[in-house]
Amino acid sequence: MTQVYIVGVGMTPFGRHLDKSIHDLSSQAVALALRDAGATSAVVEAVFFSSATNGALQGQHSIPGPIAARRAGLSGVPVFSVENACASGSSAFNLAVQAIKAGAADVALALGAEKMNVADKARMFAVFDSGWDVETVEANKATLLALGAGTEPPPGTVSDKPYSVFMDVYAAFCRQHMQRYGTTQRQIAAVAAKNHQHSVHNPLAQFRDAMSIEQVMAAPPITWPLTLPMCSPISDGAAAVVVCSEAGLRRLEGASRRVVKVLASVVLTGIEHHPDDRESGIGYRAALRAYDRAGLGPDAVDVAEVHDATAMGELLNVEALGLIPFGMAGPAAERGEFTLGGRVPVNTSGGLESKGHPIAATGLGQIHELVTQLRGEAGARQVEGARIAAHENGGGLLGIEEAVVAVNVFEKG
Repeated sequence: MTQVYIVGVGMTPFGRHLDKSIHDLSSQAVALALRDAGATSAVVEAVFFSSATNGALQGQHSIPGPIAARRAGLSGVPVFSVENACASGSSAFNLAVQAIKAGAADVALALGAEKMNVADKARMFAVFDSGWDVETVEANKATLLALGAGTEPPPGTVSDKPYSVFMDVYAAFCRQHMQRYGTTQRQIAAVAAKNHQHSVHNPLAQFRDAMSIEQVMAAPPITWPLTLPMCSPISDGAAAVVVCSEAGLRRLEGASRRVVKVLASVVLTGIEHHPDDRESGIGYRAALRAYDRAGLGPDAVDVAEVHDATAMGELLNVEALGLIPFGMAGPAAERGEFTLGGRVPVNTSGGLESKGHPIAATGLGQIHELVTQLRGEAGARQVEGARIAAHENGGGLLGIEEAVVAVNVFEKG
């Protein structure tokens, strides 16, 4: 079997980049990743570019990938445009890995970029409206919001300012978990507080101010039980990852000293199942497949980055990855098990809540963090002795869960 290596990662700071275009951000991430790999653009044999909002916000449909690649100095090679909602970047990574495994390239690059902060706020928020089946919008809402039925938000706990409908869905996920397992708002807030504390040590994070659980709970509401610090912001940014085969590695002088092995890369879509059947959930099934391919189990994981568009997302996804039994993530978070120094540190980057969430760059930004951890280069947020990393990134909504989920397992080289 062809071994695939990550040899270069690059990431812009995530945040509000009002003075930069999506191509400025893309080119910066590519340059950083190539420099990290000790490579030039001439060695890249395939490019997979991801963006979920470029068409809606910049009007660039049809060929966003070839344009972004050429602007970044990558031309004369196959370039593919990839769109899979918030899992776009991870989908691009998966395709780059498959290109290496298939022998179609010895060196490939995955790139994700978004420029989401635009002057027209209504247009900005409208990009989220297509993250599900647009022909059945009311049915989508009814199905998903019904998951939290039976718990009414207390007075004054819903924001009067615009926010994504996905936050209502995540709030429904919260209420469902609360009713089924006894999860509390404080436990959800513990996730957000932990991630804001982790982000203090990440110079690329959008927010770098530490917060306590009490501060998170007292913050302005979005929709109960979610408050503002529990939710990911609107972000601009780009990230890129260079992968290669053994043959490609021989062409990259010095890269072998800092490689990270890709043990498994899985992308799945969901199936119809009952909301109480957690083992049929898309994330759980993707994790099982990834662990099987990697030849290890969740007990081997030293550090993880998971999709936390809200703090509730982290609780659901650490359970899906098998890092904690179903229903037990809330108490574990409150005990500090997912904090730096805890049993399995999760979202050492600060997560989407703090690091930021430029949709198609998100998955590759998560990989950037895990590669940094496995190389032992994370500084004050380093997980001591980290050798195995798990990565989960979901996108869109279909039925009662994400439309697509990517799970990767990495090993220190």
